[in-house]
Amino acid sequence: MSNLTNQTTSQAANQAMNQAGLRSLFPVLRSEADILADIYKEPALAAEFTAWPQEHRQRFLDFCSGARGAKLLYDAFFKEILNPELTPERLEEFLSLLLHEQVRILAVLPNDSTRIADESSLLITDIVIERENHEIVNLEIQKIGYKFPGERCACYSADMLLRQYKRVRSEKRKAFSYRAIRTVYTIVLFESSPREFHAYPNTCLHYFSQKSNTGLELLQKYLLIPLDIFREIHQNKDITDKLDAWLAFLSMDSPDMIRKLIRSYPEFQSLYEQIYSHCRNIEEVMGMFSEELRELDRNTVQLMIDEMQEELNEAWQQKEEMRQQLEAERRQHEAERRQMEEYINRLLEGGQDSK
Repeated sequence: MSNLTNQTTSQAANQAMNQAGLRSLFPVLRSEADILADIYKEPALAAEFTAWPQEHRQRFLDFCSGARGAKLLYDAFFKEILNPELTPERLEEFLSLLLHEQVRILAVLPNDSTRIADESSLLITDIVIERENHEIVNLEIQKIGYKFPGERCACYSADMLLRQYKRVRSEKRKAFSYRAIRTVYTIVLFESSPREFHAYPNTCLHYFSQKSNTGLELLQKYLLIPLDIFREIHQNKDITDKLDAWLAFLSMDSPDMIRKLIRSYPEFQSLYEQIYSHCRNIEEVMGMFSEELRELDRNTVQLMIDEMQEELNEAWQQKEEMRQQLEAERRQHEAERRQMEEYINRLLEGGQDSK
């Protein structure tokens, strides 16, 4: 009887915590009613808020009230928490865990990639750093994964390698040697990954490198991380290592998961507090959500364009294959017709000869 009572008490406590969201952990968070009161006090904010889709409005309220956790994949949040200039030790730890070797940041490089504007608009964030050993790391997050991720990443990496070559050659001038060109890492986190990754539902870390059959290595390495698959793998599971803790921190917003994360790794509480401190400034957070909504619209349009282009390419390919097949059949029929005509002519000639 006592076990049943304890179980019922525990379930009731968990339910009460879930209903309260994260306000017990982060007192800076306010109730949904208080947040709405602040919004409707300002006509401009009220007009902007009511123009949002209902789902977006509720997500905003859930975030600011702590009913759901913070998604750190917003550009402003990500760059505040993992700012390579203000708090380099955080990004260094994250990259060290990903690459399985110690990473120290020497410099933050300008992100002047030559990728087309439409692709740039689909990024959540993009950070380029130079390590102490002069290797280059390009870390980017995509909200909606592009089609052809492997081909695109190869192009991004080639672009980064060429930029490094131009920069080093300009700095060293006559002293330049190709030995000064170092490895380029391209690391991409997908909030919603392309379908290619879903063929591997139990894997969320995909490492690539260019290596010969004899073991010789080239300079381009890749790590692609489908965070949606990470969430599926770790749903309702405890966090057991620091890399999983970072990935959960960046991608999971369940209050229960956040509590588990903080119990296992208390150092993440201060990072959440840093983010939630912004919730007192409703106008600032609404501006961030409005920008995200605009980006989502652009992302959706671009994704539709990519899908339509792929469908058009497939339709053109099918049409071309059909044309080639019909042309082959026409030639075959033409050859058979000529053979039949030649056969009939030979028969006619043979008949005339017999007369």
